[in-house]
Amino acid sequence: MKIERELDGARLVLKVEGRLDTNTSPDLEAELKLDGVRELVFDFAELEYISSAGLRVLMIAQKAMMAAGGSMSVSSPNAGVKNVFDITGLSSVFTIM
Repeated sequence: MKIERELDGARLVLKVEGRLDTNTSPDLEAELKLDGVRELVFDFAELEYISSAGLRVLMIAQKAMMAAGGSMSVSSPNAGVKNVFDITGLSSVFTIM
């Protein structure tokens, strides 16, 4: 998995490429340095797969952003990743663009 971090003022975009699973989710969790971040975007245009471990990291991020009064969104998931959000009911929890 590859993660690209783009911080622009209070907006953080994390571009994630590859597979987000048990082995790689700790790497994404380590990127969740959210001090001063008011808008968090996960760019999943190049994400091939997400497991429950990856979903857990997104839930942690969502909780942190809500506590800070900020927002979180998921951008450009492919059909397979979007299907995981739909099946788990997380499509109604996350803002998916």
